[in-house]
Amino acid sequence: MFKVGITGNIGSGKTTVCKIFEVLGIPVFYADDAARDVMVTDGELIAGIKQTFGSQAYLAGGNLNRKYIAGIVFNNKEQLSKLNALVHPAVFRAFDKWVLDQKDAPYVLKEAAILFESGSYKMCDRSVLVTAPLALRIKRVTDRDGITADEVKSRNDRQFTEEQKLALANDVIINDDTQPVIPQVLKLHRLYLSLAQQNS
Repeated sequence: MFKVGITGNIGSGKTTVCKIFEVLGIPVFYADDAARDVMVTDGELIAGIKQTFGSQAYLAGGNLNRKYIAGIVFNNKEQLSKLNALVHPAVFRAFDKWVLDQKDAPYVLKEAAILFESGSYKMCDRSVLVTAPLALRIKRVTDRDGITADEVKSRNDRQFTEEQKLALANDVIINDDTQPVIPQVLKLHRLYLSLAQQNS
Protein backbone atom coordinates (compact mmCIF):
# COMPACT_ATOMS: atom_id res chain seq x y z
CA MET A 1 0.00 0.00 0.00
CA PHE A 2 1.32 3.43 -0.98
CA LYS A 3 1.41 5.65 2.12
CA VAL A 4 1.43 9.45 2.22
CA GLY A 5 2.18 11.31 5.44
CA ILE A 6 0.55 14.72 5.84
CA THR A 7 1.47 17.32 8.42
CA GLY A 8 1.53 21.02 9.16
CA ASN A 9 2.05 23.25 12.14
CA ILE A 10 -0.88 24.26 14.33
CA GLY A 11 -3.49 26.24 12.38
CA SER A 12 -2.10 25.33 8.96
CA GLY A 13 -5.36 23.65 7.92
CA LYS A 14 -4.07 20.09 7.53
CA THR A 15 -7.38 18.61 8.75
CA THR A 16 -9.29 20.63 6.13
CA VAL A 17 -6.91 19.33 3.45
CA CYS A 18 -7.42 15.76 4.72
CA LYS A 19 -11.19 16.18 4.39
CA ILE A 20 -10.71 17.05 0.70
CA PHE A 21 -8.67 13.87 0.19
CA GLU A 22 -11.44 11.92 1.96
CA VAL A 23 -14.02 13.35 -0.47
CA LEU A 24 -11.79 11.93 -3.23
CA GLY A 25 -12.14 8.50 -1.60
CA ILE A 26 -8.77 8.38 0.14
CA PRO A 27 -8.81 6.92 3.68
CA VAL A 28 -7.11 9.07 6.32
CA PHE A 29 -5.53 7.78 9.53
CA TYR A 30 -5.60 10.52 12.18
CA ALA A 31 -2.60 9.86 14.43
CA ASP A 32 -3.71 12.16 17.28
CA ASP A 33 -7.07 10.35 17.50
CA ALA A 34 -5.27 7.01 17.36
CA ALA A 35 -2.92 8.09 20.18
CA ARG A 36 -5.90 8.85 22.42
CA ASP A 37 -7.43 5.49 21.52
CA VAL A 38 -4.35 3.28 22.03
CA MET A 39 -3.74 4.79 25.47
CA VAL A 40 -6.86 2.94 26.65
CA THR A 41 -6.88 -0.09 24.31
CA ASP A 42 -3.25 -1.19 23.77
CA GLY A 43 -2.31 -3.50 26.66
CA GLU A 44 1.43 -3.16 26.07
CA LEU A 45 1.19 0.64 26.12
CA ILE A 46 -1.06 0.74 29.20
CA ALA A 47 1.43 -1.47 31.09
CA GLY A 48 4.29 0.79 30.00
CA ILE A 49 2.50 3.96 31.12
CA LYS A 50 1.65 2.45 34.51
CA GLN A 51 5.22 1.26 34.98
CA THR A 52 6.66 4.67 34.03
CA PHE A 53 4.16 7.03 35.65
CA GLY A 54 2.49 4.88 38.32
CA SER A 55 -0.85 3.09 38.53
CA GLN A 56 -2.61 6.41 39.22
CA ALA A 57 -2.06 7.17 35.50
CA TYR A 58 -5.38 5.33 34.99
CA LEU A 59 -8.74 5.86 36.65
CA ALA A 60 -10.73 3.01 38.20
CA GLY A 61 -12.82 2.51 35.04
CA GLY A 62 -9.73 2.10 32.87
CA ASN A 63 -9.71 5.59 31.37
CA LEU A 64 -6.48 7.55 31.22
CA ASN A 65 -6.09 10.02 34.09
CA ARG A 66 -5.38 12.91 31.73
CA LYS A 67 -5.12 15.51 34.48
CA TYR A 68 -2.51 13.44 36.32
CA ILE A 69 -0.47 12.76 33.16
CA ALA A 70 -0.70 16.41 32.04
CA GLY A 71 0.60 17.49 35.45
CA ILE A 72 3.67 15.30 34.95
CA VAL A 73 4.53 16.04 31.31
CA PHE A 74 3.44 19.68 31.02
CA ASN A 75 6.57 21.85 30.81
CA ASN A 76 8.78 18.80 31.47
CA LYS A 77 10.49 17.78 28.23
CA GLU A 78 12.14 14.70 29.76
CA GLN A 79 8.83 13.27 31.02
CA LEU A 80 7.09 14.18 27.75
CA SER A 81 9.83 12.34 25.84
CA LYS A 82 9.25 9.26 28.02
CA LEU A 83 5.52 9.38 27.27
CA ASN A 84 6.11 9.85 23.54
CA ALA A 85 8.59 6.95 23.51
CA LEU A 86 5.77 4.74 24.79
CA VAL A 87 2.91 6.14 22.71
CA HIS A 88 4.56 6.48 19.28
CA PRO A 89 5.31 2.75 18.79
CA ALA A 90 1.71 1.93 19.75
CA VAL A 91 0.41 4.44 17.18
CA PHE A 92 2.75 2.92 14.57
CA ARG A 93 1.28 -0.52 15.36
CA ALA A 94 -2.26 0.86 15.08
CA PHE A 95 -1.41 2.45 11.72
CA ASP A 96 0.05 -0.79 10.33
CA LYS A 97 -3.07 -2.67 11.41
CA TRP A 98 -5.37 0.03 9.95
CA VAL A 99 -3.53 -0.07 6.59
CA LEU A 100 -4.34 -3.79 6.26
CA ASP A 101 -8.05 -2.88 6.33
CA GLN A 102 -7.71 -0.40 3.43
CA LYS A 103 -7.16 -2.97 0.66
CA ASP A 104 -9.52 -1.27 -1.80
CA ALA A 105 -7.90 2.18 -1.54
CA PRO A 106 -5.40 3.31 -4.20
CA TYR A 107 -3.30 4.88 -1.41
CA VAL A 108 -3.73 6.07 2.18
CA LEU A 109 -2.94 9.23 4.13
CA LYS A 110 -1.49 9.40 7.62
CA GLU A 111 -2.24 12.76 9.26
CA ALA A 112 0.11 13.57 12.14
CA ALA A 113 0.96 16.91 13.74
CA ILE A 114 4.44 15.58 14.57
CA LEU A 115 5.01 13.43 11.47
CA PHE A 116 8.64 14.56 11.19
CA GLU A 117 9.37 14.97 14.91
CA SER A 118 8.20 11.40 15.66
CA GLY A 119 10.10 9.91 12.72
CA SER A 120 6.91 8.35 11.34
CA TYR A 121 7.47 10.03 7.97
CA LYS A 122 10.14 7.36 7.39
CA MET A 123 7.33 4.77 7.25
CA CYS A 124 5.60 6.69 4.44
CA ASP A 125 6.42 6.66 0.74
CA ARG A 126 5.79 10.38 0.43
CA SER A 127 5.16 13.34 2.73
CA VAL A 128 3.19 16.54 2.21
CA LEU A 129 3.38 19.70 4.31
CA VAL A 130 0.44 22.10 4.62
CA THR A 131 1.80 25.62 5.15
CA ALA A 132 0.37 29.00 6.09
CA PRO A 133 1.93 32.21 7.45
CA LEU A 134 2.33 32.27 11.25
CA ALA A 135 0.07 35.33 11.75
CA LEU A 136 -2.75 33.62 9.84
CA ARG A 137 -2.26 30.36 11.75
CA ILE A 138 -2.42 32.21 15.07
CA LYS A 139 -5.65 33.96 14.02
CA ARG A 140 -7.25 30.67 12.91
CA VAL A 141 -6.45 28.91 16.19
CA THR A 142 -7.45 31.80 18.47
CA ASP A 143 -10.76 32.07 16.59
CA ARG A 144 -11.31 28.28 16.59
CA ASP A 145 -10.14 27.30 20.09
CA GLY A 146 -10.64 30.53 22.02
CA ILE A 147 -7.05 30.55 23.31
CA THR A 148 -4.55 33.39 23.38
CA ALA A 149 -1.94 34.13 20.71
CA ASP A 150 0.78 33.35 23.28
CA GLU A 151 -0.71 29.88 23.87
CA VAL A 152 -0.73 29.23 20.12
CA LYS A 153 2.91 30.36 19.86
CA SER A 154 3.84 28.12 22.79
CA ARG A 155 2.26 25.08 21.09
CA ASN A 156 3.88 26.04 17.80
CA ASP A 157 7.31 26.29 19.45
CA ARG A 158 7.07 22.64 20.56
CA GLN A 159 7.05 21.53 16.92
CA PHE A 160 9.72 21.70 14.23
CA THR A 161 9.79 25.06 12.47
CA GLU A 162 8.12 25.29 9.09
CA GLU A 163 11.60 25.64 7.53
CA GLN A 164 12.71 22.34 9.13
CA LYS A 165 9.57 20.63 7.86
CA LEU A 166 9.95 22.09 4.36
CA ALA A 167 13.42 20.54 4.19
CA LEU A 168 11.92 17.09 4.89
CA ALA A 169 8.66 17.27 2.91
CA ASN A 170 8.33 15.91 -0.63
CA ASP A 171 5.30 18.06 -1.43
CA VAL A 172 3.73 21.29 -0.19
CA ILE A 173 0.17 22.63 -0.08
CA ILE A 174 -0.04 26.38 0.52
CA ASN A 175 -3.13 27.24 2.57
CA ASP A 176 -2.72 31.01 2.95
CA ASP A 177 -6.30 32.03 2.03
CA THR A 178 -5.08 33.49 -1.28
CA GLN A 179 -4.24 30.35 -3.28
CA PRO A 180 -7.09 27.87 -3.84
CA VAL A 181 -6.39 24.61 -2.00
CA ILE A 182 -8.58 22.21 -4.01
CA PRO A 183 -6.53 22.45 -7.26
CA GLN A 184 -3.35 21.79 -5.23
CA VAL A 185 -4.94 18.71 -3.64
CA LEU A 186 -6.19 17.44 -7.01
CA LYS A 187 -2.72 17.82 -8.51
CA LEU A 188 -1.15 15.81 -5.67
CA HIS A 189 -3.97 13.25 -5.80
CA ARG A 190 -3.17 12.59 -9.48
CA LEU A 191 0.54 12.30 -8.61
CA TYR A 192 -0.11 9.86 -5.76
CA LEU A 193 -2.44 7.73 -7.91
CA SER A 194 0.32 7.50 -10.51
CA LEU A 195 3.05 6.70 -7.96
CA ALA A 196 0.85 4.13 -6.22
CA GLN A 197 0.20 2.42 -9.55
CA GLN A 198 3.94 2.31 -10.30
CA ASN A 199 4.57 0.80 -6.85
CA SER A 200 1.93 -1.92 -7.13
